[in-house]
Amino acid sequence: MKKIEPKILTFRGTEYPCCASLTMGIIGGKWKTVILYHLIDKKLRYNELRKSMPTVTERTLSLQLKALEEDGLVKRKVYTTKPPLKVVYSLTSFGKTLIPLIKSIASWGDYVDANYSK
Repeated sequence: MKKIEPKILTFRGTEYPCCASLTMGIIGGKWKTVILYHLIDKKLRYNELRKSMPTVTERTLSLQLKALEEDGLVKRKVYTTKPPLKVVYSLTSFGKTLIPLIKSIASWGDYVDANYSK
């Protein structure tokens, strides 16, 4: 009888036991999905992101943006042609592949709010 070895997935040097684990390893946590959600339709400056998520700390937002950038989901563009310095965040083409998933997560949250939050 042939023994089936579990398939190990690797992304950016980290191994994951399954596809769901890989996905959650990249977008999991309290803020990454929220950041991605706010960047679906538009590019935003750091302060605009911060205002759209008033309960996130500046440190956490900075760390999460850096992680999303390192994973290739978010692009950070710095404009230095004229003062003041301007930094804009947007989804990369790889990050845009998550839009259907992020919209589904948001729709499920709306469903729970409408049907189970009372």
